[in-house]
Amino acid sequence: MVQFKPFEMDSIPIEEQFMNWKEIVKPPYNKKSVDAYTRTRVILMNGIENASILMSHAIERMTVDPEIKRQMAMMRRVDSMQQTVDWLNPANQSVIETTLGYEQVAVDLTSNLAKNEPDPYVKQTLDFALLEDFDHLYRYSCLYDYLEGGNYDSIVQGKTEVKAARPTVAHHRHPDETMRKHYDKDTADIKTKMNYLTIVAGEQQTELFYKTQGNMYSDELARQLYSEIADVEEEHVTLYGLLGDPRETMLEKSAHMQLCEAYIYFSCAQTETDPRIKAIWEDFAKMEISHFENCARLLEKYEGRDISDVVKADVIEPLVVFEPNKNYVNKVIDEQLDLMPSNMEYKRLGELSDEWASFKFQWKMNEADVPSKEVVSKASSELAKRDQAKNIKQFKRQLAERTQNVMASQREKMMSHP
Repeated sequence: MVQFKPFEMDSIPIEEQFMNWKEIVKPPYNKKSVDAYTRTRVILMNGIENASILMSHAIERMTVDPEIKRQMAMMRRVDSMQQTVDWLNPANQSVIETTLGYEQVAVDLTSNLAKNEPDPYVKQTLDFALLEDFDHLYRYSCLYDYLEGGNYDSIVQGKTEVKAARPTVAHHRHPDETMRKHYDKDTADIKTKMNYLTIVAGEQQTELFYKTQGNMYSDELARQLYSEIADVEEEHVTLYGLLGDPRETMLEKSAHMQLCEAYIYFSCAQTETDPRIKAIWEDFAKMEISHFENCARLLEKYEGRDISDVVKADVIEPLVVFEPNKNYVNKVIDEQLDLMPSNMEYKRLGELSDEWASFKFQWKMNEADVPSKEVVSKASSELAKRDQAKNIKQFKRQLAERTQNVMASQREKMMSHP
């Protein structure tokens, strides 16, 4: 596969990047014939653009220099025009169908990043959240069956397996357990930084989508499930976001973000099967290289730093590729199903102290039953039995017993010390 060499790529001058309305709003794909991974690329690139725009707004609100503000406004306007890649999703694709696409992004994107992540701690964090997004795909597949009588495979097309993993009921943890260590900006590989920006963008978009679309349903269970999983996505955005080094300057972060956009667009173009959409990815990659070059000039002017000393690589590899990851996901399930975060590390459920704050937190959150559990009972028997796999049942039983014992112990202490 072609390598991504940002310092050798062609670019389009930013003055030539503004589009007319017909160019901005492009015809959507056909949901009945589109390749599943074309859909995931569209979803991912909308998330990448959204993250870039939000970061740019945050930076310009904390910047005094008018020239930096002006340059940020220029790049942000083009990014805003590019973000209408979201319009490639067709209007006849229902919210839950798009949602299944979002979770397929989460599973196969996270798998790809984890498999190619050089930092062991970042990789472990990716693997940990992978099992949760994998379970979300299963819960939403049950909802699709219940609400619309839909077959999840019409969306994932057999490329991504659909079954239960670490149950969503176990994802609701105390905010303290979203804390994570950050990479070192001076020693971290550029691939780690690109993976970081990519996964934060993807998870942030997912949270926002669920929180703005879940209320469109009249069905109470659907509304509750979207709310429940959106809350888990908030956990994911936090834990992933904290992996980034806060010591990176604003201009450094902006340069990395623009580089990430170019890198992911370039990656998408290499495997895109739709010629029309492939051309979009190729053009937008060239635009983002121009934005990266613009950030490099700002970095040199205002911080006296050469962009090559910041990136520290002529090639970023491997590319981010959407492909089946069934063997990888099953391996992670077998090895890490019962892992839980504790004090910024990962421990087996049986190793957790009774003082683990999430025991009490989950007791509170789950006391009135749980939508992600209830939706399985509404699905077909074939889907429902996937939540009864031996390892899943064993984990749920162990978690329930542990939580009940901890809460009983706490009640006894309260009664003995009124």
